[in-house]
Amino acid sequence: MKPKASGCIRRTISGFIAAAALVSGVTVAAEQPTVNWRMQALWDAGTTPYEYEKKFVERVSQLTDGKFTIRLFGGGQLVPSAQAFEAVRGGAFEMMKTFDGYKAGAIPTFAFTSTIPFGFPESDQYEAWFYEKGGLEFAREAYAQAGLFYIAPTVYGQEPIHSKFPINKPEDVKGKKGRFVGLASTVMSKFGVSVTPLPTAEVYQALEKGVIDFADRGDLTANLEAGLGEVAKYVIVPGFHQPTTATSYVANQKAYDKLPDSYKAALEVSAREISGSLRQHIIAQDAIALKKFQEQGVEVIHLDPAVIARARPTAMEAWQEAAGDDELANKVLQSQIDFMKELGLIE
Repeated sequence: MKPKASGCIRRTISGFIAAAALVSGVTVAAEQPTVNWRMQALWDAGTTPYEYEKKFVERVSQLTDGKFTIRLFGGGQLVPSAQAFEAVRGGAFEMMKTFDGYKAGAIPTFAFTSTIPFGFPESDQYEAWFYEKGGLEFAREAYAQAGLFYIAPTVYGQEPIHSKFPINKPEDVKGKKGRFVGLASTVMSKFGVSVTPLPTAEVYQALEKGVIDFADRGDLTANLEAGLGEVAKYVIVPGFHQPTTATSYVANQKAYDKLPDSYKAALEVSAREISGSLRQHIIAQDAIALKKFQEQGVEVIHLDPAVIARARPTAMEAWQEAAGDDELANKVLQSQIDFMKELGLIE
């Protein structure tokens, strides 16, 4: 009889332990704090990228049982977009979505965490650099210098070139006026372009009035919605100036440090999910957008990869110039070059 009693006691003790663990787990979950943040997006409300930022904040809420809420604002709603960096750093609001290239003049590393002209031709390659080759840590180190925390990138595809003249090779842009920002400005200058870093909202009018001859602006769908087919009769793909693009989720360092680890994880997981889903959406939409451009009478020029490869050495000179004597920027650039060699993009 004793063995039976002993087994019963063991089962009872196990039951108490399981119940205690369950109660403890419920208590821990219940004790998680309620956190309310504000975030300013890079794009205006109603645009496709903005809709994906809505998915991002919804996902963060889901992963934290509704206890971590991020109120989303469109580009410029809280502060002018050019002031978002300083506003988040100063704690005016906790988070922003940004394009690092806008601040590359002040922090050279940002030239390489936003896009690499003539660099990685595939978005997965660029994202692999962030997650498999140390890019995420490099970006965080760069942002830490400014009192900000880099959460994660959203990596998607090319931004095409819209032009008023045909471009069949990079040399065709010599002597022309173009709108480019970030590292693309330095690279395009190497090809003899007179570069003007106009705000996105001014690209249509600048093309229409002949202030510029060609331009970078956004992805194909965004540019279609902006009406660029009315003022530029050529679309050049891939956009060698920005073959892949990374925008960034960035938080105020002090606000981030106060978060429980589970909330920090929710931010990173949600960011990576959105990166993949937005990229897949854009791939599907690109074919539709190109067809609509052609229906408007726009000629689509597809550049041969060999043409782009031949121009890469000239672009690499601009990469080195952009890194200058900044130690971190040079580490980042060398890391990317090493990976490109592994991928067979550079000999």
